[in-house]
Amino acid sequence: MERKKVVVGMSGGVDSSVAAWLLKEQGYDVIGVTMQIWQEEDEQVQEENGGCCGLSAVDDARRVASSLGIPYYVMNFRKEFKEHVIDYFIDEYLHGRTPNPCIACNRYVKWESLLERSRRIGADYIATGHYARIEKLPNGRFSLRVSETGAKDQTYALYNLTQEQLSSTLMPVGSYTKDEIRKMAKELGLLVAEKPDSQDICFVPDGDYASFIEETTDAGSRPGNFVLSDGSVVGTHKGIIHYTVGQRKGLGLSMGHPVFVLEIRPDTNEIVVGTGEESLTRKVRARHINFMSVEDLPEKKRVFAKIRYNHKGAWCTAEKTGEDEILCIFDEPQRAVTPGQALVLYDGEYVLGGGTIVREE
Repeated sequence: MERKKVVVGMSGGVDSSVAAWLLKEQGYDVIGVTMQIWQEEDEQVQEENGGCCGLSAVDDARRVASSLGIPYYVMNFRKEFKEHVIDYFIDEYLHGRTPNPCIACNRYVKWESLLERSRRIGADYIATGHYARIEKLPNGRFSLRVSETGAKDQTYALYNLTQEQLSSTLMPVGSYTKDEIRKMAKELGLLVAEKPDSQDICFVPDGDYASFIEETTDAGSRPGNFVLSDGSVVGTHKGIIHYTVGQRKGLGLSMGHPVFVLEIRPDTNEIVVGTGEESLTRKVRARHINFMSVEDLPEKKRVFAKIRYNHKGAWCTAEKTGEDEILCIFDEPQRAVTPGQALVLYDGEYVLGGGTIVREE
């Protein structure tokens, strides 16, 4: 019987390296691929930016592939990454929203583009080192199940994958803890066994999003007014790209009490600020919905939901309020509900679906 062929996205990190080994052990015909997405041609610039984009990632992945005895290639995805991730990231900030570029990268680059190219070379599946599990449910749909270890669950950033993508994907490390993965890498003698996890957004390694946008576009930062909910002006801001809803530090306002960003208004170039109590809300609305464990949400349903990657999650009642819109009413008020971030709904251990948070009109 012919072995199934799988293309493993190798970032040069320990998780994808062990994923490749696990799949080889399971009898798959494994091919390692690193996705070249950094926009700079200059080698020094690529190296400085590190992460999953730099040359060190390619070097590490190539060495791991060699030690595992699997073929290895570097594929150029610069065009797709610029269009679906960088351009989207900049546009969201300019419109007063806070994007999650990893979600866009997962859906449109790491899956859509990689899957298409992998099929061209005869692959049956693609695979990654994400901490999540994929299961086919009794209703026939594919869904993500939270990883074996809650401390390293990555389902939130993967909620937007389609049924076709899920059915063609393997995630072998989702059944292990991070410690177990590192232990395997050590026992295998992989040079990346102790390599630290990449924390930053790969194309903004210093975390200065505003400077990146200013250097990449002609948009610049246009100062404007900090205002209260009643419209009173209380100060001047540096430009909307420097702020995000829920932000408290770095506002430069002396109000005699903690002040939070409540809303960003790109049309008037105003930033609304207020008290911690004003930053709380029970209502969260989302659009651009992707359902996963269900085909649709026909009626009100009790779900557990997360409003950002590091949110611990909370109970709410979700209902569909439009063709492509859901509304969640949380049992307890949530702080810093941020337009542009993802609202992800869980039904037990499975991802029910999710969407992009929008501002309440």
